Formats: sequence, structure tokens, C-alpha cells
Amino acid sequence: MRPQIAQSKTAPNMTPQVVLEIIDQARRQEARSGTFFRQMKAVRLRLPSSVVVDCHQPPNCLFRFAVEYIEMAPRLIECVDACAAEAGCKSLFEPFTDAAIRYFTQPSAQLIRYEGLDGLLIRAYQCHRLMEEMHDNNRSIRASELFDLEAVRANLLVHQMIGEPFANELDDAIALVVMKIAGTPDFYDLDLEPFIEQVNNRAWDWMRNYWENLLVRNHIRFVLGSCG
Repeated sequence: MRPQIAQSKTAPNMTPQVVLEIIDQARRQEARSGTFFRQMKAVRLRLPSSVVVDCHQPPNCLFRFAVEYIEMAPRLIECVDACAAEAGCKSLFEPFTDAAIRYFTQPSAQLIRYEGLDGLLIRAYQCHRLMEEMHDNNRSIRASELFDLEAVRANLLVHQMIGEPFANELDDAIALVVMKIAGTPDFYDLDLEPFIEQVNNRAWDWMRNYWENLLVRNHIRFVLGSCG
């Protein structure tokens, strides 16, 4: 039985392209102010010892990582939406993609005060964590291991960059959104192999490579056994 899926309320013009435009505007603002870049020095100091930023100027690497992480969000939304359409199950995934877009276009009252790239890092975290939860809450998608380990690590890093307990509150809110979207436990047992086949299409290799190298190219790594 197909679970009841929360209906989308996103306006027709709210697309990944709109999110890209929001990001572009924030990047122009950052180029003038440098506010977010200056925050990276303080962020570096509060990261746990398990996170190693192995470069001459760690704030620079963290800044580049954060910008790339933000820019990846609309691309991930685009990928999920396109693959769902090709697999003939767009209506099943649309509530996820619409919720991800609304993080950027209709932020909650709690998040409105976070502006520029600082605010977009939070919104991108919501988007990426929502997609991670989507992956983990269906047996066939989870078994396919579509969500790369490096993407999980990137989310863990951003969790630390945002800081606790705020990041934990975001995670709790995302879990509630997933419960609302999936509707019933039957979502976990749905056979979504057609969607998996589309995501595995070579046309999306660039995105998988992007995730796999996001931390490496920014000289960031996790050290097992460290505590912070």
C-alpha cells in the first residue's frame, strides 16, 4: 500500500533556479561585506579536535567548503526532482523537494534573522539533512547507498560549524518534517528501484564526484578516535 504523502503547497515559481538566485545574491553581498568570511576564524576555534583543517589558512578552507556546500543544495534538489520525474514517481518525492526549496524561500520565523551566507549555510544544512533522512527512511534507497559517506561527513561538519544546541534543534525539526511527509511506515517498504536507477545514471556522476571530493579539496578531514 502506498503511504499517504503530504501535499505540496509550494508556488509554481519556487524552483531550484530560484534558490540559485538567492545564493548568488548572498555571494554578492558577502563580496562587499566579508562578514561570513570573518566568522570562519571563530568557527575554526570551536570545531572539535576530530576535525582537521590541514591548510595554511584554515578559515579560507572552511569558507570555501561552506560556499560549495551551500551551492550544492539546489543541485541536489534538481537531481532528486529530475530522477523522480524520469522514474515516474515525481509525486512521491515532490514533498521532499518542495520542503527543501521552502527552507530557502520561506524560512521559519526563527531563521529569518540569519542573513547572508550565514543564514544560507543553515538553510543548506536543512536541505542536505532532509535528503539524508529521505535516504535513510526507505529500505530500497538505503540499501543502494546512494548517499555517499562523504556527504554524511560534510553534514557532520556543518552541524559543528552551526554549533549546538541550535544544530540539534534543526535536526529535531527535520525529523518532524520527514514524519509528516512520509505519512505512514509503509514508506520505508516502498520499492523505489526505478528512482535509484535514475540517480545511478552516469549523467549524475559529476554530483557524486563533487560530494566525494568536497572535504578533500578543501583540505578537511576527520580523525577517528579523537574527541572534542
